[in-house]
Amino acid sequence: MREQRVVRRRRRNTVRIPRLVVMTDDVARAYSRRAAEYSALFGDVGAAHPSDRQLIETWADSLDGPVIDAGCGPGHWTHHLTDRGRDARGVDQVPEFIDRARRTYPGVPFTLGSLNTLDAEDASVGGVLAWYSLIHHEPSAIRMPLHEFRRVLRPGGGLLIGFLEGPVVEGYAHAVTPAYLWSVDALSAELQSAGFEVVESHVRKTAGQRSQGAIVAR
Repeated sequence: MREQRVVRRRRRNTVRIPRLVVMTDDVARAYSRRAAEYSALFGDVGAAHPSDRQLIETWADSLDGPVIDAGCGPGHWTHHLTDRGRDARGVDQVPEFIDRARRTYPGVPFTLGSLNTLDAEDASVGGVLAWYSLIHHEPSAIRMPLHEFRRVLRPGGGLLIGFLEGPVVEGYAHAVTPAYLWSVDALSAELQSAGFEVVESHVRKTAGQRSQGAIVAR
């Protein structure tokens, strides 16, 4: 398949902050019903695209301080980061994911919780990984976890977001529960409004598949 990856660097600007809408528990319940299937398909770093793995590893190696894998799912990226010497812990709102992660990776800390209210002190972590864990947040609610990430990050701390990329912000029929595509510009604007500096963005286009996006911010 023909593949293209684009990397862009961005400048900071300011946009208006809309009213925030709190997420329901529908997403957690939907993933609970399909946790075993999801874990079998995606719960291994070896199943990740090589460029995604390289991006996450390079980003993590640049951090100073502990890392929260926000929306860790079955825990494979959290474990991978600890294997690379990072002080990392995983957080997810799906009990079945947390149970599996604890069984599969004993010794790696995993916590059941919401990305909107992380169990961490202000300015206490060096990095937050949100790898495809925000795709189910409604656009009007996306700033709630982004502000929470900013709260827990140290000055200069790093954020890496993986998402499904599209020309405009719009919903689509995800296999588990409804999700949203984001353009790089729209998600970058949300990050900037939450107090982040967008360092770079990545878009990977593969024929026959949805475009994959990633943004590095601090």
